Amino acid sequence: MKVKLFDKKLLKNYLVVLSVISLFCSFAFIAVKIPDDNCIRIWVGIILVAVLLIVYLAMWIMANNQNKTTLNINSSTMIIKTGDVFEEDGLKVIAFNEYFDTLVDNRIIAENTLNGKYIKEKIDNLTEFDEKLDTDSRLNKRVLEENESRSAGKKKRYKLGTIYEHNDYLLTAFTRFDEDNRAFLNMDDYINFLLNFWNEIDIIYAGRSVSIPLLGSGITRFKGYDTISEQELIELLIWSFKVSRTKFTYPSKVSIIVHESKKDKINFYKLNKD
Repeated sequence: MKVKLFDKKLLKNYLVVLSVISLFCSFAFIAVKIPDDNCIRIWVGIILVAVLLIVYLAMWIMANNQNKTTLNINSSTMIIKTGDVFEEDGLKVIAFNEYFDTLVDNRIIAENTLNGKYIKEKIDNLTEFDEKLDTDSRLNKRVLEENESRSAGKKKRYKLGTIYEHNDYLLTAFTRFDEDNRAFLNMDDYINFLLNFWNEIDIIYAGRSVSIPLLGSGITRFKGYDTISEQELIELLIWSFKVSRTKFTYPSKVSIIVHESKKDKINFYKLNKD
């Protein structure tokens, strides 16, 4: 179970519910007099305790089955939920590597990733797409170097967090690539990516809602860290949004989309600290 039986937040919320039930019972017992029969009083007490226990267990089960939560951050609405980012409305974020490679060969880009699916399913003319991306003036201001030593893939290496808008998708330079074309990130890279990413979003989104997949959940090489859980990644995303001071004006909102295969690894109940 993601939420423990005696979770502190659960107990706190239960006490609030308990106070409401107590207030209701107080009024009920004033209106309805319980007979003086001790046997009846005992049964009323047993039923009341049973009801309170059932309410607590119901709240615990609901907390464990929760797959969506809504946060208010910097006067902006952030929704964390399960789903498919391709099916969301508004702008949708797709993570690329730092070269904005488009070669889906299961070596540079795997076809079963969001990146691979986007290139295969959403780009009609790959040559034209690569040309537009390569000549985009805004994107070229964010080029760090031209890596002529790469034997496969593109040469231009972009600053992490750089965003290229294509139709209703925001393509972002997310992962670094080593000489063997393996994606990796240092934790410093990830933090810097997030801060730059939110800054880019703030410039581009123009009052539209933005949906973001759980960035980093497919990375197995976080250098310097043995494991980074999906829960930690999502909490870093929330934290970085807070410190970025990016604001989504109503009715626009930002959504973090967790794939169904990852939902059991996320404690949605814990994400809302209130």
